Amino acid sequence: MNKGKIISSERVSTGIDGLDYILKGGLPQNRLYLVEGNPGTGKTTMGLQFLLEGERKGEKGLYITLSESKEELVAVGHSHGWDLESLTIHDLTVSGESLTDDSRYTVFHPAEVELDETTRAVLDEVERIKPKRVVFDSLSEMRMLAHNALRFRRQILALKQYFMGKECTVLMLDDRAAEASDRELESIAHGVIRLEYVPSEYGKQRHHLRVVKMRGVKFQSGSHDFNIETGGIMVFPRLTAEENNKAFQPGILSSESSELEELLGGLDYGTSTILIGPAGIGKSTMAMMYACTAAKEGERAAVYLFDEGIETLYKRTAAIGLDVKGYVENGLITVRQIKLAELTPGELAYLISQEVEKNETRVVVIDSVNGYLMATPQERFLMMQFHELLGYLNRRGIVSFLIVGQYGLVGAMQSPIDISYMADTVVLLRYFEAEGKVRQAISVLKKRTGKHERTIREFRIDQGGIKLGEPLSDFRGVLSGIPVYQGKTDGLMEQGGNREER
Repeated sequence: MNKGKIISSERVSTGIDGLDYILKGGLPQNRLYLVEGNPGTGKTTMGLQFLLEGERKGEKGLYITLSESKEELVAVGHSHGWDLESLTIHDLTVSGESLTDDSRYTVFHPAEVELDETTRAVLDEVERIKPKRVVFDSLSEMRMLAHNALRFRRQILALKQYFMGKECTVLMLDDRAAEASDRELESIAHGVIRLEYVPSEYGKQRHHLRVVKMRGVKFQSGSHDFNIETGGIMVFPRLTAEENNKAFQPGILSSESSELEELLGGLDYGTSTILIGPAGIGKSTMAMMYACTAAKEGERAAVYLFDEGIETLYKRTAAIGLDVKGYVENGLITVRQIKLAELTPGELAYLISQEVEKNETRVVVIDSVNGYLMATPQERFLMMQFHELLGYLNRRGIVSFLIVGQYGLVGAMQSPIDISYMADTVVLLRYFEAEGKVRQAISVLKKRTGKHERTIREFRIDQGGIKLGEPLSDFRGVLSGIPVYQGKTDGLMEQGGNREER
């Protein structure tokens, strides 16, 4: 029988909701963890959040700093709106006053103090404070004192055993200055959290968090986006299938256009629809028709705009009788303007998931995928992230609309990205010319659920929404934008006045 001390499996919150979610509830208490990352990735901010969370729960915290002075840490706290007066900060950095002081156990400088003496100064403070949470910042100075990897490893092992005996949960921060020592540290620690940043050619810097290991914990693996904001670190966990399965009430979202219903039929909840075509053809208007129909039925809808301004959306939809602004004021439609170059895929997915889960939203419109791509030009795995987002929305019973603008207006046109295989329904809109006029055509190329027409119909957007004409049976090549006339044009729609459409 093992007569040693049994370590509790209870969790302690990191103070970062997204990270706690990734860890399935937080860090197992009374263990030692390594937080590694290059300078500027948020290690100090994470350490302070960890201690402040403990203070809120009545747990004493101790911040041992070997690299930044207490004044610098207080300044970091002020930048986030935090008052660090309740924290005990043990400053072992060198100062001008300490250079002439013989106090060897409260001042740390690699060139003047031996490793064992520095360690003793740390342990004395732990004995005095008796903290439940400790942050050790950073291991780079300790590594320099040790002079060799073997001595450094032995010292960290000794600290690990000591802190476990004191029932402390410890974060050790390391800037990964010595690659050879990283593996040794990772093998000693109970868990390893890695913070990274990817320099951006334009826009704000992108950050990623990865839990490298966590003994005895089934954590959510992979890379997760995070931001360093006023108020601390905000982590956006990836959307995965196992965490987001939820039974939903099946149903069909119909439009108020009987003609459109004949062509497309209703859209099942839990499916995604791509509206694809050139600029100004009416893709956004069609999506907003469905959003307004959902709002009229008491369901919530959320619209994420990358390209169009909110006031422009209100004005344009009001011109055809859609009271989008009224539904927004009543809380049935949420419209968010997304700033290009200020967003990561993980952050967008988080915004959408929060809207869906907190407000029970049933319709989501992303307008447009082109803007989404522009906001994330350097992301290597954008298609996988987009696939995860659509899968999440489908599992939550959402009707999602993805607006895809094609390059060009007529003739051969290209799409910025091919996501048609991901969607359940694909609706193609095209310009074509007949009788010396520019006209619009619509067709349903794909629909996995339910029946739909396979005809190509002319349409126009007028007061009340979309009006459809008869199938264009006398033309060939309409979808290419360069039709060939094969019969009479009696079935063409009468053209109204000019109106800007999207």
